[in-house]
Amino acid sequence: MNKFIGTGVAIITPFNEDKSVDYSSLEKLVEHLITNGIDYLVVQGTTGESVTLTKEEKEETLAFIIKVNNGRLPIVLGIGGNSTAAVIDAFRSTDLAGVQAILSVSPYYNKPTQEGIYQHYKAVSEVSTLPIILYNVPGRTASNILPKTTLRLARDFDNIVAIKEASGSLEQCMEIINNKPEGFLVISGDDALTLPMIASGGDGVISVLANAFPRGFSDMVLAALSSNMVRAKELHYKYFEMIHYLFVEGNPAGVKAALKVLGITGDAVRLPLVNVSEKTFKKIKEIIATY
Repeated sequence: MNKFIGTGVAIITPFNEDKSVDYSSLEKLVEHLITNGIDYLVVQGTTGESVTLTKEEKEETLAFIIKVNNGRLPIVLGIGGNSTAAVIDAFRSTDLAGVQAILSVSPYYNKPTQEGIYQHYKAVSEVSTLPIILYNVPGRTASNILPKTTLRLARDFDNIVAIKEASGSLEQCMEIINNKPEGFLVISGDDALTLPMIASGGDGVISVLANAFPRGFSDMVLAALSSNMVRAKELHYKYFEMIHYLFVEGNPAGVKAALKVLGITGDAVRLPLVNVSEKTFKKIKEIIATY
């Protein structure tokens, strides 16, 4: 699973002004990421506004990214939901040729118990033909995968190989890192906590920020993984203020604003998301000017 150590990027889905998928900008973005040092691509996660994409759009955007990537980097596909049966159906019905792993978010809205979360992933694991990366993001799902459940899943199922941890709790992440089986990866799901998580023994990040700044952020991750903490800290604080403004009015509206300033994609989002305010856009533009 070394291919998932380092910097993965949760790719946005660019939209035209009429809200259709902007494939020209998507190609530009993928090339921007690949040529600037990131380690793998994550398609149709939260940042990709996957919940607003139709089944056909999901199939088309995945196929398009696989084509543009042309085998250069590993691809992780997001497949998750709050109906276990529907998630299993998606695993079985999706063409996974060209995909190296699945990122599967913990069931949201239902607020399952820890046993319910375990049984959900057990059922998914039994039908998956690819490695699975658990995704814990309590701020969106309304339930937390506790360390004991993560560790239980890591020990019980060989194809559950990692967790993207976005609980915001370094203590929780360290408990997993300290007790995980050999080879199980702990990946940061919070850009701002990536450096301290790697310093604690984590394995990298699935980043939002790196859509816009792949070279600088992947250099930070590489420096941290190489124990060059002086350089890693320098880059961490370079982007620290930017991270705040990318998330202050929601994701991916913030990073799409940055990508617009950089001339890589537009900033259109689909309802119920809206663009960042003029004040936040101006601040993002001002910070980028300092780079």
